[in-house]
Amino acid sequence: MEIIEKKLEELKPYENNPRKNDEAVEYVANSIKEFGFKVPIIIDKNGVIIAGHTRYKASKQLNLDKVPCIIVDDLTEEQIKAFRLADNKVSEIAEWDFDLLDKELNSILDINMEDFGFEENFKDIFETEAEKHGKLIDRFVVPPVTIFDTRQGYWNERKKMWREKIADNAEARKNAIVQTAQERPYFEGDFNSVSLLDPVLSEIIVKWFMPKIENGINCFDVFAGDTVFGFVSSYLKKNFTGIELRKEQADFNNKRVENFNLSAKYICDDGQNVLKHIKENTQDLLFSCPPYFDLEVYSNLENDASNQKNYEEFYKIINTAFINAVKCLKNDRFAVIVAGDIRDKKTGRYYDFLTDIKNTFKNNGMVLYNEMILINSYGTAGIRANKQMQNRKVVKVHQNILVFYKGDTNNIKENFGEVEIGNLEEFYEGKNE
Repeated sequence: MEIIEKKLEELKPYENNPRKNDEAVEYVANSIKEFGFKVPIIIDKNGVIIAGHTRYKASKQLNLDKVPCIIVDDLTEEQIKAFRLADNKVSEIAEWDFDLLDKELNSILDINMEDFGFEENFKDIFETEAEKHGKLIDRFVVPPVTIFDTRQGYWNERKKMWREKIADNAEARKNAIVQTAQERPYFEGDFNSVSLLDPVLSEIIVKWFMPKIENGINCFDVFAGDTVFGFVSSYLKKNFTGIELRKEQADFNNKRVENFNLSAKYICDDGQNVLKHIKENTQDLLFSCPPYFDLEVYSNLENDASNQKNYEEFYKIINTAFINAVKCLKNDRFAVIVAGDIRDKKTGRYYDFLTDIKNTFKNNGMVLYNEMILINSYGTAGIRANKQMQNRKVVKVHQNILVFYKGDTNNIKENFGEVEIGNLEEFYEGKNE
């Protein structure tokens, strides 16, 4: 078929065109400006538009004088009407392969695809897709995006269920010294209380980053702290080993999990000595939320990372423990580290704790695969903000979740499969006990 240029004023919209297209005109106009007029308007021998009404309106918006056209003169009037409807209907029936769409969008770096409707127009499509397969929070516990917002109602409801079952209110940390630093990252509790790991975060990590194998899935932590992760992971039928320096905490944790007959154990030792207790290449997940230097001092033990004289000595302990922990991981497995940067109390500068952690794992054969932000309740942030801003410091209300991978990332889909959440009602009623 021959493509000819016709003056826009010569074209006539079909008066009974059933397709509403006004909302798409701006996106088509943007496409014409970016790429040129690449798809001709199809018209009949009288200049009436058969297909291309949106391109016609976009051309008028752009004040174009001429547009490329294809004249169809071999169809009956009835065939033209049928073709017009069929052409519009095809775009409705066709579905997107969202994996391939995401891959294509991510490969386009220098062109803003929002100009062509890949934000507003696709919002309804993605919502429809989510409804078809269930809401994201039903499928994944929380939406699998880079922001985890603990302030949301669905998060707090789930956390309450876990808290009632775990019953760990930091009794084993009653002697910890909480530094009233101007910027103190924490998971729960008020400004003067010790931190507790969020159980919903623990559940997410277990369900997202554990491989799909039938039996004997093992996870561990070299800075075990409170009982939360060990409780959650073993409650979800995983085998957990925690290395905890303080005997009081290790004993407390063991008692809690024993009450539920869970497959978790806590070993009282220095996390640097993990290879004494766990064999190399035996573990399916490393999780840890290491001490934040001196923001909470847990004991006066010489090898307690939280009471070291300077940051360098503190990180030496962290570094050694993580190097040895990586050796315990099997190949094609994840390590998930929850941490936040720490300010030097004298200078106010950040130590860049997160970069040090990233370098430790990268230098030991693991790649940084995901990084999420965990937003906490603002708590006393408003009170602290007035004072901190005198020195132009903003109040920290988040932590970072660093996800590393050991092995070939191309194997993840095969080894980990679909995320399975399970029936929450049955789970929380204790039918999995």
